[in-house]
Amino acid sequence: MTAATSPFEADFDLITEQIRRHAQAAPQRRALVDPQHTLGYGELDALMDRVAASLQRDGLRSGDAIGICAASSTLYAAVFLGALRAGVVVAPLAPGVLPAAFANMLRDAGAKRLFVDASVAATTGPLADDGGVPRIALDGSEAGQALQSWLAPEGARPQPVSPEPAWPFNIIYSSGTTGEPKGIVQGHGMRWSHVKRGRNYGYGEDTVALLSTPLYSNTTLVVFFPSLAWGGTVVLMPKFDAVRYLQIAETERMTHTMLVPVQYQRLMARPDFDRHDLSATRVKFSTSAPFNAALKADVLKRWPGGLVEFYGMTEGGGTCILEAHAHPTKLHTVGRPSEGHDIRVIDEAGRTLPVGEAGEVVGHSPGMMTGYHNRPEQTRAVEWFDETGKRFIRTGDVGRFDEDGFLTLVDRKKDMIISGGFNLYPSDLEAVLREHPAVAEASVIGVPSEQWGETPVAYVVLREGQDLAADALREWVNERVGKTQRLSDLRLVGELPRSAIGKVLKRELRDLYVARPAG
Repeated sequence: MTAATSPFEADFDLITEQIRRHAQAAPQRRALVDPQHTLGYGELDALMDRVAASLQRDGLRSGDAIGICAASSTLYAAVFLGALRAGVVVAPLAPGVLPAAFANMLRDAGAKRLFVDASVAATTGPLADDGGVPRIALDGSEAGQALQSWLAPEGARPQPVSPEPAWPFNIIYSSGTTGEPKGIVQGHGMRWSHVKRGRNYGYGEDTVALLSTPLYSNTTLVVFFPSLAWGGTVVLMPKFDAVRYLQIAETERMTHTMLVPVQYQRLMARPDFDRHDLSATRVKFSTSAPFNAALKADVLKRWPGGLVEFYGMTEGGGTCILEAHAHPTKLHTVGRPSEGHDIRVIDEAGRTLPVGEAGEVVGHSPGMMTGYHNRPEQTRAVEWFDETGKRFIRTGDVGRFDEDGFLTLVDRKKDMIISGGFNLYPSDLEAVLREHPAVAEASVIGVPSEQWGETPVAYVVLREGQDLAADALREWVNERVGKTQRLSDLRLVGELPRSAIGKVLKRELRDLYVARPAG
């Protein structure tokens, strides 16, 4: 590792200042690459200054927020980083949601500026209730004021700001189909803890990190920020394509990457996979969805370099790490708690359970969220405190530790569906279904999908006397939800299976669907 290590020994430092140091030491070294542009560290640092100065000129102060909703690009990254330099909080927003949900997220964040591109403007459409937030077009399109005309002149420098660890860094939003988006506020201290962890994974000035997941996803950011803080190069793919990914990885001599399990599956299934030279790979990361042991074993066998799986929540309630290359007999697990992270398994009464017993997984870490933005009640609902008053975040997952300290996940207490690496909430889809006048009851489950890992399926009970085709109802729903949330199948049934206390037994629905799949 060639990067200076002394700053990374500090309990806290600023990622933006690390970038400044790299710009001063090696201004020509590549920092960011996308299909159209390359920014060296000197150019990136100067552009960050101009963004920060422009936001301050527009009256934004520390703690104010901006929204970014666009395809991954060097300019997206530069605006994100420049806002941080001004102490401004960034809300990276997913482009695949409905206009009303998008407006709700924008309003909830209190965004004072919105950075977009033409593709997002086309899919999001006009927002009548966006609060009149000024839009800046990263690509110079008619989606807003052109970025170049909005930016302060070359050479502009912002007023210095010194964020503290507890200051909000970004707000990551869950899907908001029902109009109730949930913003996860993460602090500067949390992001710095990810940077410090980078010493374990060979980050340095020679890093080439290939990222094909979007910049609005925490999945991407846990590799994006450490790569730049350590002085490496980040290559951004606006959209994942297995063929193109392998070409770029080979040509760029990729050393680090982050992929969700379904992407690993698609890559390993390529008939030409073994013909690509991936020998420069140092570490491959994965998170966000269940990663089956057989696929992990295939990746270890055929793809050089280490394989590291992160298990945790965007909320930051502790992380487990599986270094699969070092523990080939533990591929069925999600690893052991990260250094300084306290992960426990508790029962319904809140008692800590011993090794081997299954219960809800809760976690404490130095980088926990401060809370859900503007939602104190929802924040309290996911908190658990031990007998000493130590704060933990509930994961909603059920798991158990083995005698070696490795965590195995048994089930998800919450019935969240992870499709293509995106979190989908059945309650959101069920709420949309119940809006149809013919629907009496609805339950949405996640079922296995070779393409997406999981996919949402609905079981629906119609109101008495109603006659409606399942395909017609599915199409009605899919017109009202985001692209990633669309139902792959819908079944009409006479009744939903329920427990003695009236709870819908989703496991029985899953078993029924697996026994009688679509087609």
